[in-house]
Amino acid sequence: MQKIKQGDEVIVIAGRSKGQRGSVLKRLDENRLLVENVNMVKKHVKGNPRTGENGGIIDKEAPIQISNVMMFNPHTQKGDRVGFKTLEDNRKVRFFKSNGEVIDI
Repeated sequence: MQKIKQGDEVIVIAGRSKGQRGSVLKRLDENRLLVENVNMVKKHVKGNPRTGENGGIIDKEAPIQISNVMMFNPHTQKGDRVGFKTLEDNRKVRFFKSNGEVIDI
């Protein structure tokens, strides 16, 4: 089970995007994430007259290291650590370490 999954709300704790929040768009591999509107870079795109695509400079999200983000806890309005526990019905769930609230329901 992964501590951070696609669709989770995260906050950046290190790097040039420090303090920004966003949801995880995609998990690229074990150590890299794409987070919505975080770590934006400029990409020069060449136009294609056949498909009608325009060229120019676009903004897009670049991957960010998973160690530079924390799960965002809506109750404390801060980043929080995540742990795992097993419920009575033998389901493994994630929970916030600060207040014990279960993330996966």
